[in-house]
Amino acid sequence: MNQTNTRLLVVDDEPIVGKRLKQVFDKIGFAVETYTDSAAALAAIAEKSFDIVVTDLKMEGIDGVEVLKRVRAMNPKTRVIIITGYASPDTAELAEQEGVFAFLAKPFRLDELKEVIFRAMEPDRIKS
Repeated sequence: MNQTNTRLLVVDDEPIVGKRLKQVFDKIGFAVETYTDSAAALAAIAEKSFDIVVTDLKMEGIDGVEVLKRVRAMNPKTRVIIITGYASPDTAELAEQEGVFAFLAKPFRLDELKEVIFRAMEPDRIKS
C-alpha cells in the first residue's frame, strides 16, 4: 500500500485536529476525509472503504471504542488508531480486545502519529 492511494478517515470532535491532520496527510498524498461527528463518519465508512481510521476516544454520541467496533465489523482490514486525552489502562485494554492497531495519548507529536500510520500501511501488519 503506498500513500498516494491510501484512504484515511479522521474523526475527532475538535475541528482543529481534523483540519491539521488533513493538511499534513494531504501533502504526503493521502486521500483524507475528516469528521467532527462520529455518526457521520460511520455513514461515510459504510459507503466506502478506508485503509486507516484515526478516531478520538471521547466524543459526544458514539465514542472511539464503538467506532472501532463498527469499523472492524464493516471492514476487518481497516486499521484503526485511537487518539485520546483520556488514556487509561482499562480503555487501552478494551481497545486492544476490539482489535485497535494503535492507541496514542494526546498530546502526541505529529511525527509519532505519522510513524504509526506508516506502520499501519505495511501489509504484514494485518492482525488476525
